[in-house]
Amino acid sequence: MIEPTESEDKEELDRFIEAMIKIRQEIKEIENGHADKENNLLKNAPHTADCIINKDWNYPYSPQEAAYPVAYLKEWKYWVPVRRVDNAYGDRNLVCSCPSVESYMHVEA
Repeated sequence: MIEPTESEDKEELDRFIEAMIKIRQEIKEIENGHADKENNLLKNAPHTADCIINKDWNYPYSPQEAAYPVAYLKEWKYWVPVRRVDNAYGDRNLVCSCPSVESYMHVEA
């Protein structure tokens, strides 16, 4: 769920909208049969720096498309440290490693 707030400036909201428009374009590529349903930018995201520089690039799109889907990323790219660890498993099987509420209680001596 995405909920931009008043704390986001217009420039950040514009970048967000640009990203959403790009994702929709990538979905249309799949819907129209211009991109493979199983091997495409969306299914293979995120692309790490190691993935991009790997000489064994076996995807039907360019490393440039994978690394910089929108122009502003050429200056502001965040390189994810890993690709998908367990795909959607983590989304479907939530695990909380948070301490109990009681552990935050301060006991005065």
